[in-house]
Amino acid sequence: MANVDVVNLNGEKVGTVELADEVFAATEVNEALLWEAVKHYRAAIRQGTHATKNRKLVAGSGKKLWKQKGTGRARVGSVRSPLWRHGGTVHGPQPRSYDYAFPRKKLLGALRSALASKLADGKLTIVDTLELKESKTKLYRAALDKLGANRTTLIVENGKTLSQALFLGVRNLDRVELMLNNEVHPYDLLRYERAIFSVSAIEQLGESLKKTVSKRKLAAAQKEVA
Repeated sequence: MANVDVVNLNGEKVGTVELADEVFAATEVNEALLWEAVKHYRAAIRQGTHATKNRKLVAGSGKKLWKQKGTGRARVGSVRSPLWRHGGTVHGPQPRSYDYAFPRKKLLGALRSALASKLADGKLTIVDTLELKESKTKLYRAALDKLGANRTTLIVENGKTLSQALFLGVRNLDRVELMLNNEVHPYDLLRYERAIFSVSAIEQLGESLKKTVSKRKLAAAQKEVA
């Protein structure tokens, strides 16, 4: 088990927490898996509202412009023909969803790699509690500055201990997002420069990810640690 320091919102060390080696002690980050997870996430959030009008939807009369034969001109049935200016579009884009199936094991594997990468880079901070006496934005801004979170920051809390005071205190902070531990995606960890977890949030997330590690990978991880 890896021992990681636990600090308070003043940046002072108050203890340590043991994290599962199977999740946080990965020696190699699977960048290809992270790329797949990010690609799937971005595809899923695409709106896909693009649309073009076919000959049935464009404005214009359906009357035949001239008789079929005897004029010397090419035959034409409607001014809405795709061959004409302002006519309908053939096989144009229509509203659709870009989401596709992504294996859960791949997603969890990418999440393990993202967490291990954050910890190895020193960008993952664990605090004993995220609660302050008052739910004021300036107090949380000062606390984040003490923790070295001066740029983009992801704050992760346990859903069972999330309070309204924390939600109100950080919701107006620029470049800061509050998220529950069961909602964290690899894209979020890569998007934000620093991640701040509460002890309960990181422990619960670590235990959930540890259960998904295959026996083969578990034996390999234990061999590497030994």
